[in-house]
Amino acid sequence: MSKIAIRNGRIIDPANQRDRIGSLYIADGKILSLSDEVADFTPDQIIDAQNQIVSPGFIDLSVRLREPGHTRKGNIQSETRAAAAAGVTSLCLPPDTKPVIDTPAVAEYIKDKAEKAGYEQIYPIGALTQRLAGAELSSMFALKQAGCIAVSNADIPLANLQILRRAMEYADSHDLLLIYHANEPSLHAGGCAHDGAVASRYGLPGIPSAAETVAVAQCLELAKLTGCRVHFSRLSCKGSVIKIQQAKKYGLNVSADVAVHQLHLTEDDMTPFDSAYHVDPPLRTQSDLQFLREGLANGTLDAICSDHQPHDIDAKLGAFPETEAGASTLETLLPLTLQLSRQNAIDLSQAIAALTLKPANILGLPLGALTPGLQADICIFDPNETWRVQQENWRSAGRNTPYWNKPQQGKVTYTIQAGRIIYPN
Repeated sequence: MSKIAIRNGRIIDPANQRDRIGSLYIADGKILSLSDEVADFTPDQIIDAQNQIVSPGFIDLSVRLREPGHTRKGNIQSETRAAAAAGVTSLCLPPDTKPVIDTPAVAEYIKDKAEKAGYEQIYPIGALTQRLAGAELSSMFALKQAGCIAVSNADIPLANLQILRRAMEYADSHDLLLIYHANEPSLHAGGCAHDGAVASRYGLPGIPSAAETVAVAQCLELAKLTGCRVHFSRLSCKGSVIKIQQAKKYGLNVSADVAVHQLHLTEDDMTPFDSAYHVDPPLRTQSDLQFLREGLANGTLDAICSDHQPHDIDAKLGAFPETEAGASTLETLLPLTLQLSRQNAIDLSQAIAALTLKPANILGLPLGALTPGLQADICIFDPNETWRVQQENWRSAGRNTPYWNKPQQGKVTYTIQAGRIIYPN
């Protein structure tokens, strides 16, 4: 592995409470030192990071790669290229692939494809139930041995709460994190937008906030009963933030994240019938957005994820309720997170921690920090560079983003994964 010296950058490392101009040295895939000079160190490459920020590589808790099974929408090669360009050095893959990640063979297939794509830090999330059908529990221990970092039923509901309870007990017995998408299906009922003024105005089927908050409350009760570690994925509303805040206050072992677009867009931003705004959970109210931001600032919400879901053109054609939910969001993760800092919703160190240290802690990984001896996962970015979301600079196969052709501020210049430069490549 090459030796790399990064000089003159503003090093921001929330894990070590570091924010200063300095140098960073990499050797043998690990961080060697953050001293100004290192004796007997002859770098193979020098990166001048003047006027740029050097941070740990980003860790994304929810990225659909569309492989295996949905390669018309994207694949491991295309989406990991997008991840590298976004400064993401580690990502979690939900189990709703085809076939589902419910056997060691599927997990091993994904690991093999990741290695061939030159992006090895894909962490599969194992299926909570067989085929994600919501009825029979999967072989969680075998999935853990095959490299699955957690278990989840993705966005698919379980048959009943007794199954969720048994799943929590089984996951806890194997010290596995359970990732839960809170959604009560009887209240969701085929909706496609927040159950509010905009949905009523345009005749769109609504999804009330209660579809999420009811499911959060039920899951918290079972977490208290079983002692299972639970991570709530992609929360979207005020009521959920309040419930997680109360749960943490009373000592429950829970964490939560929010998709980055939920921190910027509301139902009022939706262009009528533009399916780029069709996401699930839906864009909610300004009050919900404010509570999500406050929850991030006070630590109720731990992390920010991209909730990257690339789609092909056909998936987004047709009437709004008939289109598939989801947005391609990896490449806007950094600029939108930096925008939170510029708007004083959170400070810059908190913003970087929500993409690095906090996700690493949730997953129990020795990553997300610029500590000598740790693996060298690093993102170097220019917080002031402006660019526009366009065909020539977009790497994801999915063009389904509400930010298409819109200006962004904040651009990754280098991404280093385990001491190897993966962007630019």
